[in-house]
Amino acid sequence: MLKKKIKKLLIGTNNKGKLREIRDLLPEYIKTVSPTHYNLKSPKEIGKTFKDNSLIKSKYFSRKTNLICLADDSGLEIDDLNKKPGIYSARWGGRKSDFNKAIKRVYRELNKKNKNWKNKKIKARFICALSICYLDKKIACVIGKVEGSISEKPKGNNGFGYDPIFIPKNKIKTFGEMKPSQKYKLDHRYNAFMKIKKFL
Repeated sequence: MLKKKIKKLLIGTNNKGKLREIRDLLPEYIKTVSPTHYNLKSPKEIGKTFKDNSLIKSKYFSRKTNLICLADDSGLEIDDLNKKPGIYSARWGGRKSDFNKAIKRVYRELNKKNKNWKNKKIKARFICALSICYLDKKIACVIGKVEGSISEKPKGNNGFGYDPIFIPKNKIKTFGEMKPSQKYKLDHRYNAFMKIKKFL
């Protein structure tokens, strides 16, 4: 745990949706910057787990900027697809991480597996690994999860990524249909942040 409170923090993502959500969770006294301030692209995610990839990003961005970095790696696991797309969630959208394309692929893969998949509940979960690093030193790395299921079609224009097709457990609306204030307290990123905030 850090002895002094962090006053300036690099949020290690170029994903505008993730950046917005993480900024909304952080205390107001922390000034935040993103890799775009330094013209930095994200490193290659060569890890085998969400934690691996989160640490790759937080260490890389911290070394490049000499700032403490909070980085996220997250994705969607679908049980009927052997927990895919998993760590490849963004890559299912192609080079530009087009999530409309990624969502179409989810439905395509579900249809391949079982043409009658809409007749049953397709269990899924969002997972988020958050890590804090300074240079090559890991300060913390935690996991947050939210269980749920896949909707029969995309619903809602809020959120980002796979939000329009994910219905959290015991709810009837997708994340895409929820207001940000409703989603934040349910989702995987909030869950992970509650575990890591003591290190900030």
